[in-house]
Amino acid sequence: MLCCNHLFHQRKEDMGAGVSLKHSFTMFLLELFMFFACCHECLSSPLDHRQGYMLTDGATDAFLPKITPTAAPQPFLPLLAPSPLSSFPNRLCMLNFTAAQSLIHITSIDCWTAFAPLLANVICCPQLHATLVILVGQSSKETGVLALNRTLAKPCLSDIEQVLTGQGAGENLNHICSIHPSNLTEASCPVKDVDEFENTINTSELLASCEKIDPVKECCDQVCQGAISDAATRLALKASDPLSMDGPHVLPQHSTRVNDCKTVVLRWLASKLDPFHAKEVLRGLTNCNVNKVCPLIFPNMKHVANSCGNGISDRAACCDAMNSYVSHLQKQTLITNLQALDCATSLGLKLQKYNITKDVYSLCHISLKDFSLQVGSQASGCLLPSLPSDATLDKFSGISFICDLNDNIPAQWPSMSLLPALSCNTTVRIPALPAATNAQSGRYTEYVAVYLLVASSMAIAMFLQF
Repeated sequence: MLCCNHLFHQRKEDMGAGVSLKHSFTMFLLELFMFFACCHECLSSPLDHRQGYMLTDGATDAFLPKITPTAAPQPFLPLLAPSPLSSFPNRLCMLNFTAAQSLIHITSIDCWTAFAPLLANVICCPQLHATLVILVGQSSKETGVLALNRTLAKPCLSDIEQVLTGQGAGENLNHICSIHPSNLTEASCPVKDVDEFENTINTSELLASCEKIDPVKECCDQVCQGAISDAATRLALKASDPLSMDGPHVLPQHSTRVNDCKTVVLRWLASKLDPFHAKEVLRGLTNCNVNKVCPLIFPNMKHVANSCGNGISDRAACCDAMNSYVSHLQKQTLITNLQALDCATSLGLKLQKYNITKDVYSLCHISLKDFSLQVGSQASGCLLPSLPSDATLDKFSGISFICDLNDNIPAQWPSMSLLPALSCNTTVRIPALPAATNAQSGRYTEYVAVYLLVASSMAIAMFLQF
């Protein structure tokens, strides 16, 4: 049980170092999951270890409900049981939740309770935003408008939140994903009527560019994104007070208006596709932006500068400082492999400003997965795929998501003459999605499924009651 005890010694060190209560509680939830995971690994047989980091059904047998042979299986987690979609306190909202029931179920799993903040940047919030676009877009086929008015937006958003939490999603998604009633309206876009939209835009060209996208090529070629921007700009010019958009001096108001019109364009696209197909397109477009930005917050790095700056006289002290710094980055959120590449570049450039000129990544063996949350008793970094993915729910194993634990790509020390171009960079090969091998009957070799145990959710629920 030494591997499990290490987690709680680390928590004491964090509290002694002045880590905030909110941050400490978030990490408690994560480490509680890790505790159950590593306990399973500590107690499992050598054969279990050879199978990789994948928790089996046997690990949760003690926590599963007793079901007689004749009894119909019932959902183990009440929060995740299907809930009625027809009765809401707000009778004003006319969105068709039943037609999007499958989509809503996916969203509730992607944003599952206490783990929503950890999956927010890559999985939960992109899926939630796509769900809002699709719900309004599908409703336009009956209402003839691509937006809700401000009177309906608030009760409808409340209904959406109620439906999602009823199926297991976190209760504060509006805060986590910065969702507001205005996300359901036209905001500052001057066009919301379907007929006016289709008379203004070359809809056949727009649909041809976006009805099917390659999630890898689109991020570089931007065929659909370009068509959406052109359509949004045409809509923005319909305003009664058209703003200047000539040359480099585009007014901020116009930029905001174009962005609001992009949402209207996406809703129209969602109305022309079935919900699942629309979800794939929207998630693919969002992922282009997700992979461009490092979501990590870099705390003060003076301690690293003191140990590694002005030439490295003590390698051990420098690497201790670097490892300590990186360990705090590992407690923030799950990120994709391409985000990790950008985070490594961003941190390296900041360190260079502190007069750290030597490649401390190579010196201290820092890899890309060191920038993401760590899972398992061996503290192996989890990098999510760079292509869109969803969490999944298994009644017996809990919530799982695809996670790269094996690919040790060294972090690149940035050079001003050669900075990575992220998703369009062909010099760094990073797998986007796993490929199953015949030898393992569909089990992934480069990626494994990390299971957030039902047992941990029960422990979290009991903790919250105190």
